[in-house]
Amino acid sequence: MLSLSQSASSLNIRGTIGYVPPEYATGITFSTYGDIYSYGILLLETFTGRSPSDEIFKDGLNLHDFVKRAIPEQVKDISDPKLVYDERGRLINNKTMECLTLIIRVGIACSVESAKDRMDIANVVNELNVIKDAFLRN
Repeated sequence: MLSLSQSASSLNIRGTIGYVPPEYATGITFSTYGDIYSYGILLLETFTGRSPSDEIFKDGLNLHDFVKRAIPEQVKDISDPKLVYDERGRLINNKTMECLTLIIRVGIACSVESAKDRMDIANVVNELNVIKDAFLRN
């Protein structure tokens, strides 16, 4: 637990590589925008099936940029095959692909490098609820 004389920014940053927001490396104090970044990375990992520490992410490429470059034309190619194909190996329907693309866009918006440019958590919740409702109507 922090004493009143300690600030969060004076602590050694601990966390899993790929989930810790870039601003924490510069000594910026912890914030909800850092949590939003981590949540965005988690969304991208969940729907692509790729970890932010995957071996393909080197030479400056990261999960966020990998996904952002692929949207929307290559969403099928970057998504976890378990989400894109049914049990018979057929591509899922277009409406489901649209929902998947929208969820991935939320992940991208949450994990932009600049904290001030990240999606606000209230908007994240609202967007995900809209996507969920569209999916359930499908």
